[in-house]
Amino acid sequence: MTEHAPRAVVTAGTGGIGLETALGLARQGWDLTLVARDPGRGEAAVARVDEAAGRRAGRFVGADLSSLAETRRLGERLAGDGGLDLLVNNVGGMWTGRRETSEGVEASIALNHLSPYVLTEALLDSLAAAAPSRVVTVTSSAIAAAQTVFDDAEPPGPHYGLAATGRAKLAHLAYTMELAGRLGPRGVSVLAADPGAAATDNAAQMTIDILPPALRPHWDAILKGVSAPVADAARAPLAAATDPALEGRTGLVVGPDGTVDDTLLAYVTPELTKAVSRWTAELLATAARPS
Repeated sequence: MTEHAPRAVVTAGTGGIGLETALGLARQGWDLTLVARDPGRGEAAVARVDEAAGRRAGRFVGADLSSLAETRRLGERLAGDGGLDLLVNNVGGMWTGRRETSEGVEASIALNHLSPYVLTEALLDSLAAAAPSRVVTVTSSAIAAAQTVFDDAEPPGPHYGLAATGRAKLAHLAYTMELAGRLGPRGVSVLAADPGAAATDNAAQMTIDILPPALRPHWDAILKGVSAPVADAARAPLAAATDPALEGRTGLVVGPDGTVDDTLLAYVTPELTKAVSRWTAELLATAARPS
């Protein structure tokens, strides 16, 4: 009987940390589905994945993950492929100014929390069918800059990109930990990975205006941090996805050096998790209503 290569889906997988993670998985024998918007970048990324694997190992599936409706359709399509060994929720973003999606959702919330939430929920049965399997969510130390207020869609006061992304990442980390408890009995490990700072395309677009005023004296240090090679930043998601020492373990955060580091979990409390769950349901219901 022929053994099939394990199957992974990597969102935002055609560049940056997502592509480097996919290349690392390809070298370890995985088949990869790369999800992103641009077919040209997708074709180039698949070629690199195939080269890394030494065989045909990659495919591109186009989807705009800022659209929750499109993310739902993507989830249905991928669920139709059957068992899934690994889902890497790498998609995310940070912007200097406030942006809104076509569905009226603030973009940081959509890409860093709601979109990976919707996709993951659509693939739960596929992941369970391939158990032992894993979900890896790329998180961020930007959580430390977040306003931990989830009464409304957005917190009061001015919009700062770092704080907005940190809040969305915190919401998704709370969801990730809740999901870990829910999926443990089904043989699915759920882990978060903090890649640290890196010289991604998104980072290159940032200006000091992303920072709340109190953090602006640290701008030079932040710029130094985001000059780190992107390949190094893939260490955390790759370890979370494949480290044998993590087999059967769940509800953990893997730090930039590829080892377990639960520092960010200090921000996740039972009260915050309940607030995020209610907030998420309200946002999804609002986004689903016809405009």
